[in-house]
Amino acid sequence: MTIQWFPGHMAKAKRQVEEKLKLVDFVIELVDARAPYSSQNPMLHQVLQQKPKMVLLMKRDLADDGVTNKWISWYKEQDIEAIAVNVDDPKDVQYVIQKAKDMGQEKLERLRKKGVRPRPARAMIIGIPNVGKSTLINRLAKKKITKTGDRPGVTTAQQWIKVKKDFELLDTPGILWPKFEEEIVGFRLATIGTIKDNILPIPDVAAFFIRFLQEHYPSLLQERFGVSADVDDMGEVFDHIGTKRGCLESGGNINYDKVAEVIIRDLRSAKIGRVTLETPDMIQ
Repeated sequence: MTIQWFPGHMAKAKRQVEEKLKLVDFVIELVDARAPYSSQNPMLHQVLQQKPKMVLLMKRDLADDGVTNKWISWYKEQDIEAIAVNVDDPKDVQYVIQKAKDMGQEKLERLRKKGVRPRPARAMIIGIPNVGKSTLINRLAKKKITKTGDRPGVTTAQQWIKVKKDFELLDTPGILWPKFEEEIVGFRLATIGTIKDNILPIPDVAAFFIRFLQEHYPSLLQERFGVSADVDDMGEVFDHIGTKRGCLESGGNINYDKVAEVIIRDLRSAKIGRVTLETPDMIQ
């Protein structure tokens, strides 16, 4: 199954990125640490071409630390600077600022040698919707510059943001690509809330996640929901969780949509534990 959709404002945003790229020294791309590969926009890779890039693995506090470290090593092998970030940790935010200054320094040094007046480094910050971009920018600028929200697509226009005197950021709206060629990419993004919950049936998304936990995090599944890794019948799993968590309709029947919402909400709030949905090995 190919999951296809492409809102008009995202096509416009892609054109704006192409037009503004020449104004910046490097790019800061944000991905979700729980699905770094799936949350990278392949369409933007074509647009960015040879621009220097730094990748920020956002929401590291929700992801599996061991897997995050594997991803950082994987990016390093591609000669890409990668940093795991929790926007609520001031040390992480300061580290991003320092690394951004370092990345811009080479370009600024070349300009200085040409006699160009010194200026702050300039970076374009990009990422798919709901990856934490607006919150990060507000932390970097130390004031509320952009709107934030727990739903995709809050940022809708480009704007320049000054980060102290160190560098300037060009913010861009979150951009998704026209379609997900791999069904599993769509399910991963739906699970972590990157795409709107009405794109895929939420019981299907929850079932996908339960299967993933059974294979990769069976102890977390058992601890949170009391479900064993060897239960094949998903109806049985939903019945068990629905009964345990009170997802009942009148007459005592299980409301499967409510069960699915409980499962997905527990992941997104890290009540299940820290989970990463893909490893570098899965994409090679």
